[in-house]
Amino acid sequence: MAGRIADAVETLVELWTSSGEMVTPRLSAHQLKALRAVGGRSELNLTELADTVGIALPAASRLCDRLEAAGLVQRVPHPHNRRALQLLLTPQGGRLLTEIGERRTLSLSAVLAAMSPVQRTALDEGLRAFRDARHSPGAGSGADE
Repeated sequence: MAGRIADAVETLVELWTSSGEMVTPRLSAHQLKALRAVGGRSELNLTELADTVGIALPAASRLCDRLEAAGLVQRVPHPHNRRALQLLLTPQGGRLLTEIGERRTLSLSAVLAAMSPVQRTALDEGLRAFRDARHSPGAGSGADE
């Protein structure tokens, strides 16, 4: 069972990340994660971006350089700390995130449309049960049925 779930997750991740690769400019998974982080939080700085994406500060700086060069983010003086810079999503960056979200929705919808109503209901119930079990006591013990 765990192997089948791992295969399904791998397929879902591939579908999810391919949305960032089909836009212009093409975005890597880290770039997309960074762009979403900047778009999702006001007053985000480079250190917080590094923590959010899970990379070292120098790598986050280079990542931000590339996003800024592509016109997707901008660095501006922080409104409450004149020694710090704040990362902001540009209008182009916002449009790109919207496009990626729409592509993801279309891709997921196409897969779901290929499933029968009974399969979609079973998937929905299984995902809910998985989420609930994950948050129950003893979850994550490594036991496999």
